[in-house]
Amino acid sequence: MDLPPLSQSFVLHFGEMGSRWGINRTVGQIYALLFISARPLTADEITEKLGVSRSNVSMGLKELGAWRLVRLSHQPGDRRDYYSAPEDVWTIFKTLAEERQRREVEPTLSMLRDAMLETPGSAEDRHAQERMRQMHDLIEQLTDWFAEVRKLSPETLEKLMSLGAKATTLLQFADKVRSLGRGADEPPQEQAS
Repeated sequence: MDLPPLSQSFVLHFGEMGSRWGINRTVGQIYALLFISARPLTADEITEKLGVSRSNVSMGLKELGAWRLVRLSHQPGDRRDYYSAPEDVWTIFKTLAEERQRREVEPTLSMLRDAMLETPGSAEDRHAQERMRQMHDLIEQLTDWFAEVRKLSPETLEKLMSLGAKATTLLQFADKVRSLGRGADEPPQEQAS
């Protein structure tokens, strides 16, 4: 690799993490290199800096393009393609989450919806179907929540995340106040969404 030590460490780490996230090691390295690069790079520059084959770089750039994590640009008087990562880290996070939802969550929800339409033929199937319903409901609730979060501006997201445990404390306090108002023998009421 033809990179300074700090950059090389970051790029190598992303390569290792990429394989854990289900992407090719080279794809992770390409993305990390583009993310830290001060300017857009050509495929040849990426090949040279990472010390990998040109075909691996081409395939990696196509995969990153499919994930919407790479931008293609051109420079005046130059016919080569230049690649860069989106600048805003919140945009990158949202894009990754949206793509994972599209590729992993939506097919699972679809399968669970189909399973819930089936008529169970045994007690074992009824139990399995009920467990699938619980999973479906949770995933759908998380999907709805994520759709709302995606609408927030980066500034609002930062404020929300900085609340951290304070939000949990506030919700627990609100539950205690509600339970005091109900009395000890009344069941808790479900919150309207």
